[in-house]
Amino acid sequence: MSEGEQVICPLSIVPVRREPDDRAEQVSQWLFGETADVLEHRPKWTLLRFHHDNYQGWVDNKQLQPARDGVDQKPVRSIEQFMHVSTAAGAMVMPFGAVLPAYSGGHFDIGAERLAFPGKTTAQPNGTPVMRMLAVKDQWLNTPYLWGGRSPFGVDCSGLTQMLFLVGGIALPRDAWQQAELGRTVESVELATTGDLAFFNNDEGRVIHVGIVLDQRRILHASGRVRIDTIDTEGIFNAEEKRHTHRLCLLKRVM
Repeated sequence: MSEGEQVICPLSIVPVRREPDDRAEQVSQWLFGETADVLEHRPKWTLLRFHHDNYQGWVDNKQLQPARDGVDQKPVRSIEQFMHVSTAAGAMVMPFGAVLPAYSGGHFDIGAERLAFPGKTTAQPNGTPVMRMLAVKDQWLNTPYLWGGRSPFGVDCSGLTQMLFLVGGIALPRDAWQQAELGRTVESVELATTGDLAFFNNDEGRVIHVGIVLDQRRILHASGRVRIDTIDTEGIFNAEEKRHTHRLCLLKRVM
C-alpha cells in the first residue's frame, strides 16, 4: 500500500486514532463503505484522509482494504439505525450512515458479492434537507455519548450533526469548531429556525459543543446521551438538572 492509494472501510465501524497506537485517543470513526486516501503507510498502521470530510487519522492496517472498484462520487448511505446483512463470510451490521457501494435497485456490492439491502437509503431523497434530517432524528435519541463516535452505538456532539446533515445531502466537517466556520450567522435565538446549528463555548472562548435547533426553542444534541433540551439566549437549559449546561456563543444557518 502506497501514498495516494485509495482505500475502503470493510467493517461496520472502525476506530480512527490520533496516533498509531491501539491505546491512542479515538478522534473519529470510519463507517462501512466510506473511502479515504493513504497519506502514510507503516507496517501496522496507515494515516488516512477521509473523503467525506477531509479529516485525518490512523487506522489499523487489518481494518482497511484497497478500493479496487474506485470511489462512488455520490455515495448512497443507509438511513436505518442498523441492519444485519448476510454475506458469504457471515452476518455484518450496517450502521446508520454506512455507504452501500454500487447501490442500485435495493442491492449493493461487497467485493464480488451482490447483496440485497431492503432498508431505507439516501438514494431517493424525499423532501427538503431539513425534512429528511427530521425524519430520522428520533433514531438517535438516547444514543450514549462517545468521544469520536459517529454511529447509533455511540456518538459525540459534532458526530451527531455530521451524520444527520449527511442525510440532508450536506457534508459538514468533523469537529464542532470546524462546523462553526460554515454558513451564515443567525443574529438571535428568536430568529433561529429548525435545522440551524447552535454552538457553545468554554471559558477560553473556544467552541466545544454543537447542536441542531428544533422548533419551539428546542435543541437536539449529544451530552451524556443524545437528548432534546430547550435553548434560550443564555444557552442550553437542562430541565432535569434545572440549570444551563452549555453557554451559547453562535448560531449558524448552513442549509
